[in-house]
This record gives sequence, structure tokens and C-alpha cells, in this order.
Amino acid sequence: MVKNRLIACLLIKEGLIVQSTNFKSYLPIGRPKFPIEFVTQWDVDEIILLDMSAGKENRGPSLEVLEMLSVTCTVPLTVGGGIRSVEMARNVIRSGGDKISINLPALENKHLVTDLARQFGSQCVVVSMDCKKQKDGKFYIFGSSGHKNYGIEASEWAAEVENLGAGEIFLVSIDRDGGRLGYDLDLISSVTSKVNIPVIACGGVGSYKDFSPGILKAGADAVAAANIFHHVEHSTILAKAHLLDDGVNVRLDSEARYSNRSFDKFGRLLMLDSKTLDIENIEDSRK
Repeated sequence: MVKNRLIACLLIKEGLIVQSTNFKSYLPIGRPKFPIEFVTQWDVDEIILLDMSAGKENRGPSLEVLEMLSVTCTVPLTVGGGIRSVEMARNVIRSGGDKISINLPALENKHLVTDLARQFGSQCVVVSMDCKKQKDGKFYIFGSSGHKNYGIEASEWAAEVENLGAGEIFLVSIDRDGGRLGYDLDLISSVTSKVNIPVIACGGVGSYKDFSPGILKAGADAVAAANIFHHVEHSTILAKAHLLDDGVNVRLDSEARYSNRSFDKFGRLLMLDSKTLDIENIEDSRK
């Protein structure tokens, strides 16, 4: 049985890893090397690395940065940002990328999806979709960091890129981005019901319990997040513990302890035995 995946999304803007809110405000976290090492060392299944400055600067992802990161990255690495040709994609793969993510270039040149699929295989081609809900209640594709409405319904574009040869869809809710309200399940369902290729849900995770509904209720094949993994020790293990507790079929790290899936009121994993103290009461007494 195919396992569902937990994916960490890392956003690079002007050379720094950032947290994003509604594609409008960005909080700098630090240089890319350390977040990559963090999520690789713990139990994330894949990493999506998006260079947000690349398109505006008319370039592809920094190959120098990619080569540095790929040395320590031991999980599949999807790379996106300004990739507009087969040659640019080839350079990314040679520098350590496992998959290519394209967004605006696919909207501007649909044949690029097919060309990439023919050259590297559909399994290497991920089409990223940034979506907003409009007054008519439908979800539409946006580009240019969420500023331009292309007038294409998300479900229609998803079906089209599948026909063009895409192997996966990275589905992002601009409305939920950084809002910590959970995934937009209606958006995810509208897309998963139209395609047969894997859909990666992203945008809105505020707690570890927000991951499971993306899979169990909306039909995503994988769940992704960015902000929740920053500054939180063992956050990917906690995320998988909650997914497992909700019945999601996820890959597990043999070194991590998932067998006793009890959580405190802060969502942290407790390892209960006969000698375990009352963690919640201890926390309350410290306030």
C-alpha cells in the first residue's frame, strides 16, 4: 500500500529562508543550510525548495546553493523558481535536485510541462498551483506572487497539466497561507476529484492536527507545510505522530518512538510509562 508523505516546504527569498503569510509578508529565518539539515535529520519524507526571487530576477534557482544543500539532503528534493527551459531543469537535476517544480512558466508555456516530462519522466515534473477563492465561490489560479488572476479554475488547470504530462501537483492556498486555520479542504477536494496524479496539499497548517484532514477528508496524497517546522525541535516527528494517531498511513523513522501516541495539551508527544510525571500540571505550575 502506498504511504502518504509528509513534506517540508522551504521558501528562499533574497538568499534567506522565510516564513510567508498570504504571499504578502515574509519573516526571515536564516540561511538555507541549517533548515535543510534540520528537516533531513528528522523524519520528513521529502523537501520542496522554492526560490521566490528567481523569477523576478530572470534566473533559475541558485545552482551554487543547491549543490551545497544537496550534500546534506538525504531525502528527495524538489526544486522550483524561475525554471523556464529543459536546459535550466537539467542543470538543477545535475546540481542535486530530484524533481522540478514549475508554476508561472507552465502558465506562460504549457508545452514546457510536456517537454520536461519527455526529457526526465513525469515523475520528475511537479506543477505548483497558487490558488485563491473568488466571489463566485470558485478557486482560481494566481501568478506573480498571488497578484495576477489567470481566470483559470484550479480543478480545470489541474486536469490540463495532468494531460500535459505532470507527475504531481503542489497545491497551495493563498487564502490560508500563514493563517494557521488549517488546509482549505474544499480547494483540495475540488482538485483531487479531477485528477489521478498525486496532489500535495499546502497552506494553513497551524497545529499538527491540521495535517490529517488534508489526506483523510480531502484526498491529498501528501501534506506539506513550511512555517510550523521552523524553530520547533522534532516538529516533523510530532507531525507524523499526529498523522499516525489519526490513522494516516505514513512512513516512520525506525529511530523515533511512535508506539505510545499520547499528547499533552500543547500537542507535544508524551512517552508514558509507570514513572511518567504529570507533564501538564508541571507546565501549569511554572506559569
